[in-house]
Formats: sequence, structure tokens, C-alpha cells
Amino acid sequence: MFGYSIVQLARNYAQKLDRPLRHYMVSMNKPFLYTPCVMHKQIERWMKKTKKIPVIIHFHEENGIFALKEIEKQHFRMKIHHQFRYIPSCSAEVTPQALEQILQRHDVKKVYLNRKVSALLNNAVPSANAKNVAINGTTLSGKGVTIAIVDTGIYPHPDLEGRIVEFVDFVNGRTAPYDDNGHGTHCAGDAAGNGSVSSGLYAGPAYEANVVGVKVLNKVGAGRLDTIIRGIEWCMQYNEMNKDGKIDIISLSLGGESYPFPEENDDPLVQAAEKAWDHGIVVCAAAGNAGPEYRTISSPGISDKIITVGALDDRNTAETRADDEIADFSSRGPTYYGVNKPDVVVPGVHIISLRAPKSFLDKYQKQNRIGQYYTIMSGTSMATPICAGIVALMLQYKPDATPDEIKRALKEGADLWKDRDPNIYGAGYVNAKRAIELLAK
Repeated sequence: MFGYSIVQLARNYAQKLDRPLRHYMVSMNKPFLYTPCVMHKQIERWMKKTKKIPVIIHFHEENGIFALKEIEKQHFRMKIHHQFRYIPSCSAEVTPQALEQILQRHDVKKVYLNRKVSALLNNAVPSANAKNVAINGTTLSGKGVTIAIVDTGIYPHPDLEGRIVEFVDFVNGRTAPYDDNGHGTHCAGDAAGNGSVSSGLYAGPAYEANVVGVKVLNKVGAGRLDTIIRGIEWCMQYNEMNKDGKIDIISLSLGGESYPFPEENDDPLVQAAEKAWDHGIVVCAAAGNAGPEYRTISSPGISDKIITVGALDDRNTAETRADDEIADFSSRGPTYYGVNKPDVVVPGVHIISLRAPKSFLDKYQKQNRIGQYYTIMSGTSMATPICAGIVALMLQYKPDATPDEIKRALKEGADLWKDRDPNIYGAGYVNAKRAIELLAK
């Protein structure tokens, strides 16, 4: 039976297959539960040759792709989609027959299911002590700093006028900025909206920063690992070609369920995020919205390098923190590898930011609109770009600060309540002014 043989394949190569892919393979035997036994052999032959499985293949060495191309020629339903530049991997669709052949190769380290990834300002900015931050008589605004919003796109909102300096679309291939979902536009405003049509009321911390739109999620806010990785790699390539106008920060208000790999860096999304970090880009990622359970941090937020952001409910009271609590939905640590997460927490409940008219969320959440130009959203997705905006203020003050220095100052400068669990609150509540003062020392 095909069902038996595919289970055996998953068992025989368990060390080379991630858990989601093993589960996917085992589930492929379901048709045999509803078909006569006499038909199983015929169905088995057909499925082995034609059933397509979306995967990411990770090699021990860079040139592993060449052997894969030879296997591709032997299987008409197999297709290699994209070879990644910064990690020795590629995305592909493979048949079970092709997958077995691939797994037999010694240069193949791991095969992952190309699983789905999804999208996870009034009082929030002053609550984080990030409103009109002045150091040595200079008010910081994020000017000269560039933030990449890797998300659903960016609508050319008046509050971002003249500051969307680049846009790339890995979903539909369009060249002009747009957002058919609305999530990315809100995130861009959380970080860098200037509040021009609200008299400055709904402004992000980095209200003069430039933004880059990297569309990796579709109209309903969903995507796959390979598209997210391509978006992150594009940011690194962009910096190689734009030495004088680099992307300084990547904001990732997205994530997928994390799985217990043998090592943390076996996760391909973590690999990509950490490569960007190693290339000098500060990466802020959402903790996820799977709380209040523990061990629910999303990928790539499980990375021990990047800045993972949880969400607070500030109760709409910027003047006091006494009533602030973690949002129930904010994901908790530790990670499967024993790392305390999130790193810091930032307000993420009922955040007012930019509206993308006629987008998916705009149509289905009409009740959240605030006038013509703004809308309300909640989530670690909102907390993350606010944190990215605060990082922009830090980099404006000290442009040569490394990602590690930024992370250290954010954590050491946070306001930590007594007797709070670090796997809920991280190092504490971000205090932008204090973080910048620490960076100055």
C-alpha cells in the first residue's frame, strides 16, 4: 500500500524530515480509507508520480542544487522554484518518488515542509516613552533611518507621503506600492506614520523615517516560508546595491508555528532572520498571538539573536504604568530550546494607525475605522513595528550601533516590574528614552 510505503519513507528518513513534513506525508494515505483495496496499487503508482509536495531543501554545501537539478529532469512533476542566496537552500515542489531520491543524497541536510506563515497609535507611543524623545537638545524622529516592513504591502497613505522609498512584490509582481490586505499599512504607520492628517495625534515614534514595502503575504494575510525568506534576502541584496541608502531595520509582524528541531537554527525562517542580523540589519519579530499558553512563541521570534516583541495592554493610560498588563493573546516563552522570550514588551492593544481603503481587512472590519484615514488593530503585530520605530530613533542617534548593541540597550533600558515572569514580560516594558541614553554611554 502507498499509505504504508509513505509512512516507511517518513520513518526511514525521520532525521532528514521536519515534523510538519512527516505529518503531511502520513496524512497522504487518507484516500485509501475510502477506496476499495483492489484499486490501491493503481492509485499508489499514480500518486507517487504526480502528487506534489511543497518543500524547502537545505544542503550541507552551496553546490547541492546542481545534483537536485539532475533529479528534476527525471520527474516531470517536480519543479525547483527558487535558490536562496544567503542560506544553502532552495524551494521546490517534489513528488514522493523524487523526494525519496533526494533524501538518499548525502549532500541533503534537511527537507522542510514549505509551511504557511501568516500576519499576526495614539497612547501606545507615549506609553513606551517614545513621543518627542530629545537627547542633548535634539528631538529624534527617525530621520535618515530606513525600516523595511516585510508584510502584506504598503498603501501610499498621506502620513507616509514621500517616505516610501522602495517597494517590491513577491506575491503579484506589481511595482507600485499597494496593500490588498491592510495589515502591512497599519504596521508601517505604527513605526513611521507622521500623523499629518490627524494633526500629529496618530503618529509612530519614527515619524520622519523612510519605509520600504516588501510584500510577502497575500490578500488574506497568508504566505509560505519560501516567500518570506525571499523577502528577507531581498533586503540584504538591496543593501549590497545601495551602500548609501541601506535598510537599517526589518520589521516582521508575521510568523508560523514553531516546531522542536534538533537545534534552533534548523528552522529555515530563523536562519534567514539571523543572516540579516549578521549583515548588520536590526530584526524585530512578533512573539505571536497564541497566548496565554507557554511555549507559544512564533517562528522566527524563537531566534536567540533577533529582538522578539510581546504585546502589552496599556489601558489607554499613557501617564501611568500601574494598570498595564500583558495582553492575553501575547505568546509566551520559553522556546523549545530553553531561551527566555519575548525580549521586550510594547503596547499592542487597540492601536490606531493607517487605514488601507478597500483592502481585505478594511472591508471586513468596518467597525474598526477611525474616520477616513485610520483604523484600530491589536496584536504583537502592532507592538513589533512600534519597537522597530523606537530602534530607528536609536540608530538616528547612533548610526554605527550594531544590532547586538541595540538589543542590549533596549533590554537594559526597559522598565521591569518586580516579580514578573521573563517568559511573559521579557526584560520589561520598552522605555525608548532610557534605551537611547544607555546607547549613548
